[in-house]
Amino acid sequence: MKKKLLIAGAVLVLLGLVAAGAGYWVAFSDNTTGYEGERGVKIPRGASFSTLLDSLEQNGILESRRTMRWFGQVTGWGGQVKAGYYRIADGASNWSMLDDIRKGLQSQVRIAIPPGTRPEVAAAVAARNMAFDEKDFLDALNSDSLAQALGTDTTHLFGYLMPNTYSAYWLNAPERIIKKAREQFGTFWTEARARRADSLGLTQDEVVTLASIIQWETGLGGELPTMAGVYLNRLDQGMPLQADPTVQYAIIQEEGRKRRLLYEDYQIQHPYNTYQIAGLPPGPVTNPSAKALKAVLGREEHDYLYAVATGRGGHYFNETLAEHNRDVRRFRQTRDSLQRASKADTAR
Repeated sequence: MKKKLLIAGAVLVLLGLVAAGAGYWVAFSDNTTGYEGERGVKIPRGASFSTLLDSLEQNGILESRRTMRWFGQVTGWGGQVKAGYYRIADGASNWSMLDDIRKGLQSQVRIAIPPGTRPEVAAAVAARNMAFDEKDFLDALNSDSLAQALGTDTTHLFGYLMPNTYSAYWLNAPERIIKKAREQFGTFWTEARARRADSLGLTQDEVVTLASIIQWETGLGGELPTMAGVYLNRLDQGMPLQADPTVQYAIIQEEGRKRRLLYEDYQIQHPYNTYQIAGLPPGPVTNPSAKALKAVLGREEHDYLYAVATGRGGHYFNETLAEHNRDVRRFRQTRDSLQRASKADTAR
């Protein structure tokens, strides 16, 4: 009898060890499919444990759904799923995956705010990696209460979105992203830059607006200070800016898209058309880069009052209208020559 009890005890111990070993294996062994680096999974608000398992499988992360389900049920962690975006390294165990997800230890995503763009484009780019959609972002940009809380208004808010790449959590609201970009501008706008703007007779809003115009005016970074000097010279002399980007902005507002400007477009009655209004427009036409903002504050000192595209990249800068008209003719000749060459190439 004693021998039987000993054998029974040994069997129970053995079974316990086997069970413990199995439990340890289920909890701590690798349960990923075998991939390089990390893979991400997005868990929406209100997602069930079953939805989590589906997402892990669909993203090629989970090797054994059965062991993950068993582990989640035994520990109770399957009922503690927290929404968010999680990056899971190859070799992760059921324990490490579910422990992070039940604690809400989310991974951050990267959001780019490109320079010199339009709100619709920025909204589309920002929404790519986020739970919100483009409309949510645009609605936030048009929120009077948000703009006021950030020390500006909806006319200027987009111009203050400092171009950069920001870190955020997938479930963050668009207001948080906009606030981050606005705060980045605040970091850029030092006391020294504020004093420089004041010495130029410009407010912060006016610096942003002028920088937005030259951002669209030239794609050559080296020309930005020169172009800023042209417009500041015109402002100083009471001349209209006659900036094509402001006409383009008016066309976008009227038609919803960019296109080649026509002669009659310069006659459009619009508060941003600087061929028809005096001084700067009511607000920025885009969100200028730090380089464009610095170009306004570090404007080039010269006597140029005119600028016209060369047709091959860059601009001709002139002091007199006669010189400007000469270079306008040069631009048209270059443009026509390039168009003829393009048609000839197409015909071959």
